Formats: sequence, C-alpha cells, structure tokens
Amino acid sequence: FRDIAIAMTFATAISLFVSISVIPMLSEKFFRLSGEKKKERFAVLGRFGGRLVEAMMGFVNLAMKNTVTRLTTVLSLTFFSVVVTALLLPKMEYLPQGNRNLVINLLVPPPGLSYEEKMDIGKQFFRSVEPHFNKEHNGLPGIKNMFYVGSEQIMLSGAISDHEQRAGELVPLFMQKINSIPGMFGVSSQAGIFQTRLGRARTIEVDVSGSDINQLIKVAGTMFGMINNEIRDAQIRPVPSLELLFPEARLLPDRDRLRASGLSAEDLGIAVDVLMDGRKIGDFKQEGQKKIDLIVKAGEEDIKTPEELYNAMISTPGGKVVPVSSVSALERTSGITEIRHLERNRTITLQVTPPFTMPIEEAMELIDNKIIPAVKSLGLLQGVNVRQSGVADKLTETRKALQWNLILAAVITYLLMAALYENFVYPFIIMLTVPLAGAGGFIGLKLVNILIGTQPLDVLTMLGFVILIGVVVNNAILIVHQTLHNIREYGMEHREAVLDATRSRLRPIYMAAFTSIFAMLPLVVAPGPGSELYRGLGSVIIGGLAVSTVFTVFVIPALLMFVIKMEKVQNKKGF
Repeated sequence: FRDIAIAMTFATAISLFVSISVIPMLSEKFFRLSGEKKKERFAVLGRFGGRLVEAMMGFVNLAMKNTVTRLTTVLSLTFFSVVVTALLLPKMEYLPQGNRNLVINLLVPPPGLSYEEKMDIGKQFFRSVEPHFNKEHNGLPGIKNMFYVGSEQIMLSGAISDHEQRAGELVPLFMQKINSIPGMFGVSSQAGIFQTRLGRARTIEVDVSGSDINQLIKVAGTMFGMINNEIRDAQIRPVPSLELLFPEARLLPDRDRLRASGLSAEDLGIAVDVLMDGRKIGDFKQEGQKKIDLIVKAGEEDIKTPEELYNAMISTPGGKVVPVSSVSALERTSGITEIRHLERNRTITLQVTPPFTMPIEEAMELIDNKIIPAVKSLGLLQGVNVRQSGVADKLTETRKALQWNLILAAVITYLLMAALYENFVYPFIIMLTVPLAGAGGFIGLKLVNILIGTQPLDVLTMLGFVILIGVVVNNAILIVHQTLHNIREYGMEHREAVLDATRSRLRPIYMAAFTSIFAMLPLVVAPGPGSELYRGLGSVIIGGLAVSTVFTVFVIPALLMFVIKMEKVQNKKGF
C-alpha cells in the first residue's frame, strides 16, 4: 500500500504550493468582481453560521469556566474515548477478501481411488450442479463456467458465476456436493483478490509436528473434531491426510553391510533415487537456448515394482556391483501420501478456513486458548509440537509492523511540531486529539457494520488510523497557534486569547472537517465492484474526523488553560 502514502504526500505538497500562490491571487480577482448585492445573497447563511458559532462558544465557555469544569471536560471525554475503544475494538482480519468471481473447491480423495473412479467422481460432481448452469436455481446465481482436474493426491474444481457480485453464494452449494461424496474431505471458498496460492486466502495452518507419525495422526484427528465443534461452518483440510491407509514400501538400510561394501545410508539413498525418478547431476546450456537439467536415471521400463527396485544392482566405491537387497531390507506397510517436514520433524497440517463472520484473529485465539489446551489435557501432546502458521503468521507480523508504524507516525508528528513551536508542551496537548480520533474511527467502523455490511478490521482499514494521526492534529494546531498569536502579538489575557482563538478558528475547523468527510463519503457508501476494499479505510477516517472535530474544540481550550500561563502577556500599543 505504499502507493497510497506516495499519492497523499505529493497531493499535500502540491496543495500547499497552490494554497500560498494560486489561491490568494484568485481570491483577489474574485473579490474585485463580486458586488455588494452578491454579498447580500449569502448574508443569511452568514448569520446562521454566526449563531451556530455563538451557541458552540457557549458550551466552550462553560467547559472553561473554572478548574473543575476544565478537568471534568478533559477527563470525561478522554474516558469516553478509552471506553469506546475498549468496547468497539474488533478482532483483526489479514487482507481484504474482495468479491472475486471465482470459487475454488479442493477435494482430498480417500486412499486407493483408481483413475476411473476419480473420473466418475468428476462427472458426478458436474451432474449434481448441472441445474445451475447458465441460470438461477433455488435462489442461487447461475454457473457460467466450471472445470475439474484430478490427480493422485488431490482433486480440484472451480467455477465462475453469471453474476459477478454473487459468486460467494455458490460456496454452500459446492460444500454440500463435496460432503455428499463418501470418504471425501474438501473445502470450498471464494478466491480472494490478493490470493496467490490455492486454498490460502483466509487459511490458518495448524502444524502438528513430531517423530511418531501414528501419534501425529491421533493428535491431528482429535484437533480436527474439536475445531469443527468450536468453529461452526469452518472448513478444514488435512494436509496430506489423516489416514494411514495408503500402501507404502520402505527400504531399510543395513548399516553393517553398507559399511562392509564401502557405502553409507546417504549413498544408498542417492542410488535408489537414480533407479527411480533420477538425480540431477548438473545442467547443459547452448548459447541462445534455455538451460537443460542433466539427470541420471534408470530406464522407464527397468523398475516397475518395489520388488524390481529391491533386486536392482548398484555399484560400490570398490568397483563391485551388488543388489539393493544385499544392503537393505524391504518392508511393506501403510502410510500417508506425502512426507512433510517442519524443522526436520514429520508434520501434518490442518488448513482451517473460518467462516466470513469470524475474523482470523478470533479463530487464532480459539485454537490457541481453547483447542490446544484441551488436547494437552488429554495427554496427547507428549513429544508433539503444535503451532500456527500461514495467514496466522502473516497477521501477527503485520499487526506488529502496524503498531510500530502508528508509534513512529505519532513520534514524528510530535517532534516536528516541537521543533516548529520550540516547545514540548504544546505539541503534547495537540497529540491528545489522536486517541479521540481513534475512538471515532472505531465508531465509524461499527456504524458501517450495522448500516451497510460486514467490514472487518483488516490491514487496509488499519491504514486509516495511521492517516488520522496526520489529519486530526490540524484542528488543534489552528487553536494553539492562534492562541499564542493573540498573546504574543496582541497582548491578550490568557483566557481571552484562548476563547478568541477558538471562536475565530471554529468556522475554518468545521469547514475543513465537513469537506473532508463528504469527500471521503463515496468510499463508504458507493456501491459497485471493489467498493468493499476501501470501505473500512473511509469509515475510520470519517468517524475519526467527525468525533475529533467535535471533541477538539472542548478538550484543547480546556487543556491550554492549564499551561498557557507560561506565556507572558505583553502590552501592545494601539490594542
């Protein structure tokens, strides 16, 4: 999202140049052209605005009446902001999901399916959703196009909808069809706009690692059932499998015989690789051509069965040729389809996709605080390590990065104002408007969830709080600067200087706030493709601006009265 920061930085810089060069010149020209009659047309609006200012100043006067009222104003509004933030702070999501017109279905077949059976399942899958092809059926959008691919370990299907904005409604339909296939695991999800890998849009990966595959299967199976019970409508895909039913042939090295032949277990592994899939020994490249891997392997027809591999001949460092059977033992057993390792330990991963109504952070906390302790209480985690990865890791890293970005933005803003004011106290008072804006941001986000639709606190929405830091301080800067100007240049008394600064800056503050709010409003309320991406960002900025604008004119004058007495009043001639 670096492009957002670049665009805002350059837009602000250019607007600064325009405001001090073009605007004064144009204003002078327009004032010359405007006559008294034209001014009278807006007199009614001017009088109405004046009455609103005086009404607002009445409340400001009340808040600044004495020490008690000032403390009450500051503490009550600050307490309100803290309580609102604590009550409305939602759980975080990672990236915006968007509304991409693509539904992906991942099916994990039971062991032992033949090519013909997988083909039949694909045909059955197509027939079951045929009533939805190119037309609405039972209130669901039509399916414009669909595909199916089958392989040894996984079967994949996907579909796009006739209605681009309603593709997500097909997910329950496909889940129903997947669950109707006996022995089939599977997940169905709408592909995210930032998704780059299959089944990884909103997926929390729960890695179960250890040395005993049987224990891992037991732990992963228990967690599978517990997560299903705790997170309703969650989709869980075990990788590679929860079944030790796939036939497996193992070659167990005889280390004594290997040593007598001058070989090691690693040498035996390399030799078996050459006899099976081959071993890369280098590459070859002709000028102007692509690089070609050089692989040493046995002929395609030489090794067809485990027995042929077991009886195949390999060479020793001494130049002799011995059969594989003389240095190893063949064991037939069962296992899973894929040997996966995490930090050198056998690993089974549960890919958990929570429902869209549950943020990623909430699902992570459920797994960490409820599922894992429950499995541990059963005594199943001895010698087994459970951790979360995938989107869970990315969300944790992003949340930490954004926290530091928020702090860095606040510190830079504070130090910049301290340098301009040549004082550390006034910038601190100005920065107190930031928590007020934060509470407003959460209020805006909550209103969007109630009035418009579900909007999680994702990374893009969090950027709104970073932007608020540089925006909401402007109103407080106007009041503080004008107060200091009144005292230093006009010799006003402290209370009079604060009240006059608030009264004179009130219109510019609310004009700037209203123009910003209405300019951002289309991001929140405008429908159409892509609108859900920036809705959260817009709601946070609008809510933060609205609340901080109202609270600033009460909190800043009240706080200023405690510290403004450090400024000495100078008598000016003619005042």
